[in-house]
Amino acid sequence: MKSLGNLWLQMPPYVHSTAITLLLTVVLILSVAYLTLWERKVIGWMQMRIGPNRVRIFGFLPGMGQPFADVIKLLIKEIVIPARANKILFRLAPAITLIPAFAAWAVVPIAPGYAIANVDAGLLYVLSLTSMGVYGVILAGWASNSKYAFLGAMRSAAQMVAYEIAMGFALVGVLMAAGSLNLGTIVAQQHGGPLAWNWFWLLPLLVVYFISGVAETNRAPFDVAEGESEIVAGFHVEYSGMAFALFFLAEYANMILIAGLTAVFFFGGWLSPLDGFPWWLGGTSLLAIAGTHWLLVKMFVLLFLFLWFRATFPRYRYDQIMRLGWKFLIPATLVWIGVEALLSWYQVGPWKH
Repeated sequence: MKSLGNLWLQMPPYVHSTAITLLLTVVLILSVAYLTLWERKVIGWMQMRIGPNRVRIFGFLPGMGQPFADVIKLLIKEIVIPARANKILFRLAPAITLIPAFAAWAVVPIAPGYAIANVDAGLLYVLSLTSMGVYGVILAGWASNSKYAFLGAMRSAAQMVAYEIAMGFALVGVLMAAGSLNLGTIVAQQHGGPLAWNWFWLLPLLVVYFISGVAETNRAPFDVAEGESEIVAGFHVEYSGMAFALFFLAEYANMILIAGLTAVFFFGGWLSPLDGFPWWLGGTSLLAIAGTHWLLVKMFVLLFLFLWFRATFPRYRYDQIMRLGWKFLIPATLVWIGVEALLSWYQVGPWKH
């Protein structure tokens, strides 16, 4: 083990980043697969019914083989391309929707002092990539040459643009609090325990950001893009097989990304909730050590909220969704940015130094 460790340290940086990227990609793919199973089990538990419990892994762990069974089923299904569709864009749209959800993790600090790419303009990088998803949605609807798909794409694109603006304004508040576009610096700036995290001083922006994230991923109660009673199945109605599955892979990958970014921006990322506490409250214990495990715990809780919302709230009407985005969330972020300016001027909270 010692020789392997020395060999790893002697390798050039690009080998380290490539290995970590491959590992992170595999972990994300498995997380997406099991997030679908977790969702079905959680909703079944909330609705007092049994979720998937038949497919096993080598005869053990009932239900844990369900994601693999779903993947195999979709892989063997035929991918049907409409005769008059734009075949190049039709095939390209699922990739444009999925790739940004994985690429954004390049600048996310997954461990203390470590990110695959420690970019000073990481916040701008994240904003630019998360905005790319709307192009995949529009291309999927337009390239299908179907009026139903095109109508679903326009509805979904209008919704994503509205909430993207609110999300961007919320991150302006995070930038003002941290004084940096580097995500690692944003996390480090929140040291000192839960009351020093950004959620305390930026609570309205946290609410706006998380609601916008739910709407951006087209999750319930904002899933009008696939409202079966209104527009069949939305922008992906003409897709089948694995091409159809890529859109849902992108949806769940984006859920994990939004949960991770929410933890980084507002809940201290990999920082421990016992950081800064006195020793008799556990401030010097192993639990006070910062690490990736704390980021995973926070993401777990935030992902549970996504599932909880789906099992709880009915689907909003389209006019209600647009009214919430344009008339409430965007003005709320602008007001709180003004409040932040006052806090900064009087050196209160994160600005006291």
